Amino acid sequence: MTALLALFSASSAVAADAPAEREQLAGVIRQLELADRLAAQAAHVTPDGRTRYHFDFQRLDTDLKAVRVGIADYLTPQRAQPRDPLRLNGDYAREGSATPTGARNP
Repeated sequence: MTALLALFSASSAVAADAPAEREQLAGVIRQLELADRLAAQAAHVTPDGRTRYHFDFQRLDTDLKAVRVGIADYLTPQRAQPRDPLRLNGDYAREGSATPTGARNP
């Protein structure tokens, strides 16, 4: 009886965390969208031509989209089978010209 009660309380605790987790992940998606908008604005700032490295906003945009899609897929799964996660670039420093390649329009 005690084991059954412990199992029930553990499963109800997991069920209680599900809405909180969904809410937190939805908040993460909103923050990623904000980061995407801020990065889009920063991409249009003309970098100092004297610097050797420039931030690669296109790579950041690709990674932000991948994370957003991964969270959205977790929140609304399309299938029961696990999928291979997308690989993130992670390296956002570019060497070379001050004009970014593939700069996004607002």
